[in-house]
Amino acid sequence: MKLTLLVALLLPTLLFGQKITGKATDATNQPIPGVTVAVVKSNIGTMTNENGFYELGELTAGTYKVAFSAIGYERQEETVIISQQPVILNIKLMESAEQLQTIEVVGRKETDYKNSASFIGTKSATLLKDVPQSISYVTKELMLDQAAFRVNDIVKNMSGVNQYSFYNDITIRGHRVKGQGNSSMLINGQRAFTSFWKQQLIPHIERVEVIKGPASAMFGNASAGGTINRVTKKPLDEQYQSISTTFGSFETFRTVADFTGPLNGDKTVLYRLNVGYENSGSFRDLQFDKNIIVAPSISFIPNEKTRINADLVIQKSDTRLDRGQSVLGDGDLFSTPISTSLNSVNDFLKEDTYNFTLNFAQKLAPNLTFNTSYMRSNYGEDLLEHRSANTYAKDGMGEIIPSEVEMQVFIRKRNWNADNVSTYLNYDVSTGKIKHKFLLGYDYAQQEQLPGGSQLRARGYRNAENDGAVNSYNPAKSANYLLDAKGNPVPNVPHFGLGAANSYVLRDMSKYFYSVNDYDPSFLRTQGFYLQDQIQIEKFQVLIGLRQDYFTDLESYNTESEMEVTQNAFLPRLGLVYSATKNINAYATYVTGYQPQSASAINNPLAGGPFNPLESELLEAGVKTEWLDQRLTISAAVYNLTVNGQLYNAGEAGNPEKLIQIGEEVAKGFEFDVIGQLATNWSFIANYAFNDAKITVSDDESEANRQKPNAPKHQGNFWTKYTVNKGNLSGLGLALGSNFVSERLGSIVPTGQNPKVFPSYQLWNAGIYYTVKKVRLQLNINNLTNKTHWVGGYDYLRAFPGAPRSWLGTISYTL
Repeated sequence: MKLTLLVALLLPTLLFGQKITGKATDATNQPIPGVTVAVVKSNIGTMTNENGFYELGELTAGTYKVAFSAIGYERQEETVIISQQPVILNIKLMESAEQLQTIEVVGRKETDYKNSASFIGTKSATLLKDVPQSISYVTKELMLDQAAFRVNDIVKNMSGVNQYSFYNDITIRGHRVKGQGNSSMLINGQRAFTSFWKQQLIPHIERVEVIKGPASAMFGNASAGGTINRVTKKPLDEQYQSISTTFGSFETFRTVADFTGPLNGDKTVLYRLNVGYENSGSFRDLQFDKNIIVAPSISFIPNEKTRINADLVIQKSDTRLDRGQSVLGDGDLFSTPISTSLNSVNDFLKEDTYNFTLNFAQKLAPNLTFNTSYMRSNYGEDLLEHRSANTYAKDGMGEIIPSEVEMQVFIRKRNWNADNVSTYLNYDVSTGKIKHKFLLGYDYAQQEQLPGGSQLRARGYRNAENDGAVNSYNPAKSANYLLDAKGNPVPNVPHFGLGAANSYVLRDMSKYFYSVNDYDPSFLRTQGFYLQDQIQIEKFQVLIGLRQDYFTDLESYNTESEMEVTQNAFLPRLGLVYSATKNINAYATYVTGYQPQSASAINNPLAGGPFNPLESELLEAGVKTEWLDQRLTISAAVYNLTVNGQLYNAGEAGNPEKLIQIGEEVAKGFEFDVIGQLATNWSFIANYAFNDAKITVSDDESEANRQKPNAPKHQGNFWTKYTVNKGNLSGLGLALGSNFVSERLGSIVPTGQNPKVFPSYQLWNAGIYYTVKKVRLQLNINNLTNKTHWVGGYDYLRAFPGAPRSWLGTISYTL
C-alpha cells in the first residue's frame, strides 16, 4: 500500500514534473526581451519577458534540444538533460550579421558603446572585424552619455576625424567632407542633400559611422578621406518608450522622445517614432538654434523571407549663419572675445529638410536575396546675413583699418531635390572549402537645383554719384568713390567695428545697393554597376570589388545650350583578412577613388579650368581584435593615401572665383581605437591618430611639404564611464573624458604668404548619472578647465572658436 502511494506521488514528477528556466542576455550581459525559446521538434515554447527571463515546462525526463532565436541575434541551440531536478539554462546570444538584413530594416539590439556589424563597408551585413578597411563609429548610447546633439559633438570619438569649421564640415584623414555636395555624406547608405551651414542633428540617429579612405568602389563619387553615414533608428520588436529633457548653459533647452515596438501580436508590423525640439542660445553673440525633428519609421516583416521598411525624417531649423570670429588686423587670436560674431539682429537662416526612404528585401532562395532601396530628399534655404567680405576696411590711402572689417550682405533663397535608387543581389555559395558572398548591384542618384534660386549681394564701396557700388576700393581712382569727411571711401554696407561698444544693430536693408545673382537650375546624376565577391578560404577572407561609374553634370540645364559634362571611372578594390586566432584578425587593402569636379568649376572661365577629376589611392593595413567575451574591441591601422587634383580657392584679389588645382597630396598615418566594456558596468572608448597630410606636388613651391588645411598631425580622445551596481550607491555613474588636437593651418593662401596657425588644445569633460527605477538624472560638464580654443578656421577673419566651460542637465524617463 505504501509503495503504491509513493509511486502515485512520484509519477507526476517523473512523467511531467520538471521545468527549464533561465535568462537570455547579450554580449554585454544585458537582458534580451522577446527571445523565442522552443524545444526542438515539439510544440513547446515561450518567450523571454522584459527582464530576459523565461520558463519552459512541464517536461518529462529525457534529453532535449532547446533553441533560442531573436531578430538581430544568432540562433543558438543547447542540449539539456531532464532528470528529477529543475534545470537552469542561461544563454548568451551574439548579434547576428544575418544576410537578409542587408538594408538594416530592424533596429540594432546592442545597448552599449560597441557595435559589431556594419553595412557601409560591403553593402551586406558584415562583422566589422571582417571588413578589410578601417571603420569608426559612435552609437546612440555614447551620444546619450555625452549629451551630444550634433554630429560635430561626437566626431572627437573617432580616430582621424575632426571639425573643419562651425558648419556641416568635417576633416577625415586630412581631407574635407562637407554638406551641400553630392558625395560622402550618406543617410542609411544613400546620398542625401544636406545643409552645408548647419551641423547635422542626431536625436533620431542610431549610430554615426565613418569608413576611412575612398569608398568609391561601393558608392562611386566619394571623398578621398572617407565617407560619413548616419543610420536612423529602426523599429524594434519589443516595446520601448523614453522621453528626456535637457537644459543648461547658453539658455539650452531640448526635449527628445523615442517610442518603438510591435503594432500587432505576431510582431509582423513594427513602428518607431523619434521627435526632437531645441530652443537654445550660444556662447557666440546673437547666435541661436531652434530645431524641430519628426522621424517616424515602419517595418513590415510578414515572414522570414520578406522585410520592408519606410523611414521619414522631417527637420525645420531657424537660426543665424555664424561665419566665425574676426580678430584685429595684427593677427592675434586673443585680441577680440571669442563671442564676437559679425551678424546683425535681423539676420536669419531658415532651413527645411525632409528625407524619405523605402527599403525592400526579399529572400528569393535560401542563399539568394534581392535588395532595393529608394530615397527622396529635399532641402530649402532662406537666408539673410551680414558677414565679412574676407578683408579689413580700407582708408583713403588704401591701407587696412585693423579694427574694422569690410562687410557684405547676402539675401538668398534656394531649393534642391535629390533621388537615389540602390538595387543589388546577394548570393552565397560554397565550392568545397571555399565560400563566396557575391554582390551584384546598380546605383543611380540625381540632384537638381530647382528653378527660382536667386541671391541679392551688397558689398564694396559707394560710387561718387552715390547711386551704386564698386566691389573694391582703388586709391588711385579715389575720385570715382564717395568719400567721407576724413577722405575715406564710404562703404556700401557699414564696416563692423571690432572695438565698438555696440556693433549689433538693426540694419535697414533698403539702404544698400545690390547686385543680383540668379542660381540657374542645375542637374547632375551619378550611376554605377558594381560586382563584389567576399571569398572565405579557411582562415583567409578575400574581398574583390569592381565598379564602373558614370558622372554627368548638365551645364546650362533646361536651356537650348544645355551640354552634358561626363566623367567616368573604373574603380577596383582589393582586401585581405586573415583570422590569426579566434580574437585577432589582420587585414590589408588597396582601394581607388575619384571625385568629379562640377561643371561650373570645369567650364567657368573665371575659375581657371578646365580641371581633371580628383583621383585617390589608398594602401592600408591593420589589425582588429576582440577581447573579454567580445565586449571590447581593439584595432589599429597604418595607411598611405595619395590624392591628385584637389581644388582650392586661389585667393586672387578681385577674382574670388579663381581656383587652383594642387598636383599631389599624400596623407600617411597611424590610427588606434579601443571601444567596449572593461567590465559589465565599466564602458570605455579611446583613440589616437597620427596623420601627416601634406601637399607634396604643387606649381607653387611655397606650398610643397606644407600640412593640409585644418589637418592636425596628432589627435586623441578617451571617455570612460563606471556605474555602481551594488550597495547603497547602486545606479550611480561617473564619467570622465579628454580630447586633444594639435595645431592646424588655415586655408591655402597666395604665393609668398603663410597660412594662419590655429593652436593646439586639450579639453576635459565629465559626467555624473543616477538611475532609480525608470528615471535617470544626468549632468555633463564640458571643457572643465575653461580652455580657450579654436576647432578650426580659414583665416583670422573667419576663425571658429570652441565653447567655453558649460553644463547640461538631463532628466530621462523610460517606460
